[in-house]
Amino acid sequence: MKELVEVIAKALVEHPDKVTVTEQTEGSTVKVDLRVDPSDMGKVIGRQGRIARAIRAVVKAAATRDNIAAEVNIDDGTAAESAPSGSEEQDN
Repeated sequence: MKELVEVIAKALVEHPDKVTVTEQTEGSTVKVDLRVDPSDMGKVIGRQGRIARAIRAVVKAAATRDNIAAEVNIDDGTAAESAPSGSEEQDN
């Protein structure tokens, strides 16, 4: 699954050298994390998420062929750096 996501993502973005794909297997589920340059997020997600849905559909089809479940997460690598640690503020 990792190679499939990597090939698709690198074909879509302007900075293919900044594409990283990691894969974790938990039982019969494969989790694939795709990270791209922040400037390429729009190309990977597409209008109204159409490209992201298509990537997930292709990966799900390939996983079904192998009798496993697959999950694809797309990230630009900035969420972990800018996320507040601890609690979030709530308005009452």
